[in-house]
Amino acid sequence: MCISGFMLDETLWDDIQSSLAMPQSVQCVALTNGDSIAAMADDIAAKAPERFVAIGFSLGGYVARALAAKYPQRVVALVLIATSLREDTPEQRAAKLNALQMQKHLHFRGLGHKAIMQTLRPDNQNNQVLITRIRRMGERLGFDVLSRQSLLNRATPDGQKISCPTLIIAAAQDQMRSLDEVRELQEFIPQASMKIIEDSGHMLPLEQPQLLAETIFCWVQQL
Repeated sequence: MCISGFMLDETLWDDIQSSLAMPQSVQCVALTNGDSIAAMADDIAAKAPERFVAIGFSLGGYVARALAAKYPQRVVALVLIATSLREDTPEQRAAKLNALQMQKHLHFRGLGHKAIMQTLRPDNQNNQVLITRIRRMGERLGFDVLSRQSLLNRATPDGQKISCPTLIIAAAQDQMRSLDEVRELQEFIPQASMKIIEDSGHMLPLEQPQLLAETIFCWVQQL
């Protein structure tokens, strides 16, 4: 189960699937249902096979962790990509609420140009193909999904435990998630391994799809 991130739909994973001709058993989902991380995890569990590998990107990583903690008998392994343990700061939450108010009475056309640029590595920040692709994903999801995702409480529940094999993947040029956050995540999950991919910003599935796919595939094959 490949779980997309903030205002990204299931097409986020298209390049990864095509790069390795991944089998039909791979399911890709967007976070369109649920008003909490736990509810989103339950919604995905209802669609998932009896046993599966949960792969979560960014916000999807929070949901993937919730899945692994709540359904340990079903999640056989966990891959967390460009994600974190941290909840939104008061400043981040205020910025999201302000953005919601600004968009409330407008026709939502996806995330803004500046917000998208921050998710890409420096030499991709004027890549109009990638920028348009990201914006259109948000536009397809719409304002209601933006509102639900923006208002999520990202705090890790007390006592969350993850016992399955876990791979944490970070991007070397990620402006959204620091290496300190990656290390915190690795310390939180017993026996988690970590891989840093070079030449990518936050949008690893779009900026380095083949390398990301190979990293995940090789790790899963070793389980």
